[in-house]
Amino acid sequence: MKAVSFKVQGMSCAVCASQVKKTFENGGAKDVSVNFATGDVTFRMDEKAEKKLPQIFKQIGRLGYTVAQTDGPQTPVAFYKTYLFRFLFCAGFTLPLLLHMILPGTVWANPHLQCLLALPVYLMGLAGFAKPALRSLLNRMPDMNVLILLGATAAFLYSLAGLFLYAEQAHHYLFFESSASIITLVLLGRYLEEKAVEKTSSSIEDWVRLQKTTARKILFDRKAEKMVIVDNSELQVGDRVLINAGDQVPADGCVLWGEASVNEAMLTGESDWIYKRPGDRLTGGALLESGTVKMQVAAVGKDTALACIIERVKLARNEKTAVQQLADRLSAVFVPVVLAIAFTTFGLWYWLLDVPFAKALMYGISVTVIACPCAMGLATPLALTVGMGRAAKNGILIKGLRPLEACTRIRQIAFDKTGTLTTGQPVVTAFASLENREEELKSFALALEKHSSHPIARCITQNWKDAAPLEMASVTEIRGKGIVGLTADGVEIFIGTAPDDASFPPGHSLYVTRDRKPVGWIDLQEEVRPEAREVIEGLKRLHIRPVILSGDRESKCQTVARELDIETVYAAQTPEQKQAILKKMMRTAPTAMVGDGINDAPALATAHLGISLSDASRMAVQQADILLLDASLKRLPLALGLGKHTFITVKENLFWAFFYNVIAIPVAACGFLTPTVAAASMALSDVFLLANSLRLKFKKVI
Repeated sequence: MKAVSFKVQGMSCAVCASQVKKTFENGGAKDVSVNFATGDVTFRMDEKAEKKLPQIFKQIGRLGYTVAQTDGPQTPVAFYKTYLFRFLFCAGFTLPLLLHMILPGTVWANPHLQCLLALPVYLMGLAGFAKPALRSLLNRMPDMNVLILLGATAAFLYSLAGLFLYAEQAHHYLFFESSASIITLVLLGRYLEEKAVEKTSSSIEDWVRLQKTTARKILFDRKAEKMVIVDNSELQVGDRVLINAGDQVPADGCVLWGEASVNEAMLTGESDWIYKRPGDRLTGGALLESGTVKMQVAAVGKDTALACIIERVKLARNEKTAVQQLADRLSAVFVPVVLAIAFTTFGLWYWLLDVPFAKALMYGISVTVIACPCAMGLATPLALTVGMGRAAKNGILIKGLRPLEACTRIRQIAFDKTGTLTTGQPVVTAFASLENREEELKSFALALEKHSSHPIARCITQNWKDAAPLEMASVTEIRGKGIVGLTADGVEIFIGTAPDDASFPPGHSLYVTRDRKPVGWIDLQEEVRPEAREVIEGLKRLHIRPVILSGDRESKCQTVARELDIETVYAAQTPEQKQAILKKMMRTAPTAMVGDGINDAPALATAHLGISLSDASRMAVQQADILLLDASLKRLPLALGLGKHTFITVKENLFWAFFYNVIAIPVAACGFLTPTVAAASMALSDVFLLANSLRLKFKKVI
């Protein structure tokens, strides 16, 4: 099945999202996820069902919503249609309308003036709420608009009837200020909600802007290079582009020529410049601070690293917890239940408790306007968007809600050694010539290793690149053993593991021979990542036990363990053995796995939480729940802390959403709130959730 995403504009509450979800599901879509706060809709659909999309879009249109491609241009909304304009318009009439409560006996208490002030506000409310409310009723899924419109209309029409039917005692029947304040405060709440959602989504919008730039495409015309300026969306894999200092990298690719310092803060959160040379990777959206390079394009459009991150964050923020799924189901029946409570409240007060009609009506109206299904729908997506946005800005990609929950429970972490705790690149720690001819040893080693791309070969050529050159007539690589070559004089030179000969001193990494006689030896050791010690110490302070789980030799693993003060080591483990050990660890405590190789993929998939680095194998990246985009471990404690506190915020929001409705509706039904206070409370409930979520942008998490 194909993954599809769209933007649906016009949703205002969880019930709206339920309507949209049901429409897509009826059309054959699977795993539909709707985020009414951001308008994002994601689902899976086969080719047969995909043909029904035009009909689905028509049905969505009949519900009063607009469908747009997520990556297409968004139609700007005219100012007079925005919540800000409508709020300001209504506030201009509502504030004078409230003056009669402060200045009784003045002109502001005149019933006809109150009616004239309330009428424009009520008409604005009709324009904004009547159409979607009517559509939701026709679709037998009444939404929040029904509650708002019903409360405002009841107060307005009752006041209007009192004005004309009981002119002399009209002041006993006037609730124009309640009708106007309901509409005005709801519009204020929706405006604040809209602005806060924009803030929570700011990191994603920043990335989207980074995707759009121009490129200097290199063309070849009769062996001469020619350059044209094109939009980066026109680039294809294999194209070559020139990137100068100050330019933004237009796509993912590989440096062919030149050297440059690159700022990849947008992707990794690392402000330090990264030096790039031929063969190094460049990521689309990064900025060339200095230098000039020619790059061959390796990925464009939705295949780039930046596009994958954006899509992953959008999908993840739509995920639901079990509690959120319950909230969504409750939202679907919420409005009918609230309406039933409101009518029951009115009936009990009026007929059973013999309260005057006006007062009983106000109690019923208070119930309709204080209810807030929006809060239950906003609880999860707002916290996820803020938390994951902060994580991504710091070079951490969290793939969904389940990893966030796992971050709160982790008590031990198993680390692969090679490429994770170490850089994966060996360094020369010692060497010796048995004949006290060190320059000859270096010359022999360089002459052979410069013909290989093995990490050991790169290490030696980099360390001894200034050694005297020695030309070889032929060079042959012996897999798993080393490299052998013949000089022009027919002398055989070898570098590699120890031959089966007692004359070679044991315990060294590499041996060099001339005509099968020992010349010297070289010791190599993997370089421990510079940030590894600080990370391990930080995890211990968080009471998380570090463990080494590696396929490498016992001696190498123990060396790294001693350097990093790690007590538990499992060495020389196959992928299957790694998985078995991890399962055993998981039975004792919640466990995370950090790895980067293909052999780590089964363990990453098995662990309660799989973590990988951005330069890891593709298999490891796919299996990981959290990806550290700067290819280092230094963000690991921050990743765990952000995951933990984001999930805590989700739970706080959900608790408040349920608590608010459970408490507020009975309070209103008992007659303790006026419609105006109820409307203000409803608006503030959403604002509280937004403020609580936005704390994640600045909250100390480690």
